[in-house]
Amino acid sequence: MGFIKEFMEVEAHGNTKLHMIHTNDLHKAASTIKQYERHLQFERHNIVGVDVEYSNDVGEDQKPALVELSVGKDHPVLLFQLSAADKNCTRFDNILADPRYTFAGFSIDGNIEMLGRVGLEIAHFVDIQKEWWVPTATKPLDTLGDVSGILVHDYYNDMKKKLTNAEHKRWACMPLSTRHIDYAAKDAYAAYEIWSRLTTIQEGLRRAKLEKEQSRKRARSWGDYEY
Repeated sequence: MGFIKEFMEVEAHGNTKLHMIHTNDLHKAASTIKQYERHLQFERHNIVGVDVEYSNDVGEDQKPALVELSVGKDHPVLLFQLSAADKNCTRFDNILADPRYTFAGFSIDGNIEMLGRVGLEIAHFVDIQKEWWVPTATKPLDTLGDVSGILVHDYYNDMKKKLTNAEHKRWACMPLSTRHIDYAAKDAYAAYEIWSRLTTIQEGLRRAKLEKEQSRKRARSWGDYEY
């Protein structure tokens, strides 16, 4: 049986409010993704925050239960309940497989494997932890997860409400609690927000480096000028 549940103005971080759509309805999922696609065609970087929650089955029987997508605070976070969908949503499958979009998440390898178990593929993705490890780390593994508070005002850690182990076993059980909804939506939004900000930082650093190199070249050319 199809369901559509919307949650308006859920507090995410500071004054940021999120609109969330939790559904297994194929038409609602498709219309939300169509809204994403219209928005992303005007964006410089086609970033989509993503996270996946799993069923409580064991071993190879474990499957993705819920997939969360976000393209920023001005658009609803889609929580697509795969475990309760009676068939595939073509538009959902297609956006994951479209190489024009960059899907950003934390420790994403497990999510990629889990989606593959139901025939879904993310064509272009970045694992924030792998991309932003700190080379001067004083610990064996120091990733963006450790320094995200400095870079993105604690988006990831401040927003998340921890779930108990028992709650984490219930992602395929309907209905999901408001705590589950809150946790899932903020996960996808935080991934989007962090990668978006880091992309801006990277661009700024590249631009500054290029301008510095050009300035040095101009200085050398003036130094070679014969009066």
